[in-house]
Amino acid sequence: MSKETVVTNNNQPRIDRMLQPFYEFVKIESSGGLILIIATVIALIWANSPWGRFYEAFKNMPLTVGAGDFVLSKPTILWINDGLMAVFFFLVGLEIKREILVGELNSIRQASLPIFAAVGGMVIPAIVYAFFNAGTPSADGWGIPMATDIAFSLGVLSMLGDRVPLSLKVFLTAVAIVDDIGAILVIAVFYSSGISLWILGLGFLLFLCMIVLNRLGVRHPLPYLFFGCLMWLAFLKSGVHATVAGVLAAMTIPASTRICCTDFLVPMRNHLMEYEMGGDKNKVTLSNKQMLSALGNMNRDVLMASPPLKRIEHNLHYYVAFGIMPVFAIANAGINFSAEGGGLDVFHPVSFGIFFGLIVGKVAGICLASWIAVKSGIAEMPRTLVPGHFLGASLLAGIGFTMSIFITTLAWDAASPFIIDAKFSILSASVVSGILGFLVLRSCPLAQGCEK
Repeated sequence: MSKETVVTNNNQPRIDRMLQPFYEFVKIESSGGLILIIATVIALIWANSPWGRFYEAFKNMPLTVGAGDFVLSKPTILWINDGLMAVFFFLVGLEIKREILVGELNSIRQASLPIFAAVGGMVIPAIVYAFFNAGTPSADGWGIPMATDIAFSLGVLSMLGDRVPLSLKVFLTAVAIVDDIGAILVIAVFYSSGISLWILGLGFLLFLCMIVLNRLGVRHPLPYLFFGCLMWLAFLKSGVHATVAGVLAAMTIPASTRICCTDFLVPMRNHLMEYEMGGDKNKVTLSNKQMLSALGNMNRDVLMASPPLKRIEHNLHYYVAFGIMPVFAIANAGINFSAEGGGLDVFHPVSFGIFFGLIVGKVAGICLASWIAVKSGIAEMPRTLVPGHFLGASLLAGIGFTMSIFITTLAWDAASPFIIDAKFSILSASVVSGILGFLVLRSCPLAQGCEK
């Protein structure tokens, strides 16, 4: 360690040194999944403890927002599932837009393999569920085993570190994102009811207003937040699930920069010179107007040179991963095994359909669809991957958790006897899929030339 490094560390504020382990923890990909696991355990313990009645009271506690005649009152569980999850889907929409513009979904040739794999991983699990539940009152849950939890699946994959090639991480991410697109379409088309066309039209009018803001070059997030909240309210009242508004809002966020590289570098050099001329070896103070002015100008130009989409996605990710998703897990993963829905039935068709749909259906769908895409010449087999990698990735895709639980809340009423069986099967299948996927990939040899 150099002397300069030591001095820098000594000059670091004590609070930053104390929080450094936390900062490093936050940066780990698997940390979001770990927080979800903790939240799930808390929910299960709380729901089955002597204080379980407080858990139900928490979920059903009414929250009211508004004033005068404009009042929106809903139980806490609906504010979480309809409101906070709209923010989650907004983040998903930003990720989808980024992947389409510059990522793995940027071209048909590049995107064909994950698209085929994701479609197979959605269709076959739905068929497996229908096999067990067709013609029964529980048939509406066919969309539950279609979903993949991107946070958990990538979290398990990150635990393997350099044992898996980068191309596999890219493949699984692309599959999960296409899977999210499919889940959004399923929610919008099949799990919306009592649609009011004129209110829905109002929602799309607000969506059009956000597109106009984009075309006019508006980059500040507040106008998009204002119209996005109105669009969310319109979708909420229209009968189409409100989370769809989050995805549509994300599509309107600008993804381009206002200034090019040269227009950024020249003024930044001037600002740095101004900063240097106005200062000395002391820290910046409120009385040094020249240095403060230079900092303000640099901050303005940085904002002009950075895409709002990437900036918002980066800032929002931590709030969603460590705030919204744990709250969702606590509110929805608490299964009362003794009271809710009359008790758990692991041999119910719902249990079989979800469990085998997530484990067997995902593996069969992703592997078969990938094989067809490669053999037909539609897609190319990445040279760093071997067939075992696809088996491991398809098992990790069977971790449904967040999205599967969310679709469960849409498939049936909260008082439905199928809820407990569905949630238990989702948790069980996710655990089994995660363990099996980890073991398969851990024992899988790297393909020749695999990047580490």
